[in-house]
Amino acid sequence: MPSPLSQMRFLTVGEVAEMMRVSTMTVYRMVHSGEVPAIRFGRSFRIPESAVAQWMHGSSGENLNQVG
Repeated sequence: MPSPLSQMRFLTVGEVAEMMRVSTMTVYRMVHSGEVPAIRFGRSFRIPESAVAQWMHGSSGENLNQVG
């Protein structure tokens, strides 16, 4: 039986930055501050796709409220 971890999809910092239309440095800051969870593999980070989707969904309302 496959473990839940083997079914997770992980993204690179560059992929997350492209999805969110921000710089890679912004994503690194978010990882280091704990805003977005990440797993370190050697010298690079991998971010669970589900965590990015959850963060984007959770923060979208805040951004809209700040604008309006």
